[in-house]
Amino acid sequence: MADDNEDEGGLGGPKDPPAQMASTRFTRVRVDDELDLHAFAPRDVPSVVEEYLRACRERGLRLVRVVHGRGRGVQRAEVRRLLRSMTADVESFADAPPASGGWGATVVSLRPAEAEPPAGG
Repeated sequence: MADDNEDEGGLGGPKDPPAQMASTRFTRVRVDDELDLHAFAPRDVPSVVEEYLRACRERGLRLVRVVHGRGRGVQRAEVRRLLRSMTADVESFADAPPASGGWGATVVSLRPAEAEPPAGG
């Protein structure tokens, strides 16, 4: 009998609240403070990162770790190029601390989501 606190992946962790998923063009991605890009094709990375960070910002998350891996640095460069273009959403970004992936991950600080403007104004 399955424990009600197990997640769907069977890893034994607690379930996330139901509204914590973001739909990308390709799949549904759990919205939390980390996005691991290893599961995505390189050509899809820019749109996945952009949609994910916007979903995080809408949900009030302000600090997100994007794991791109170390490799030759191509994925890291692509992520950073995108982050530089997202000035309305991204406040700053930097390499993760060594214990959190170092240059194999980028920590992104998101701008606070703005309140909706009053209707009719």
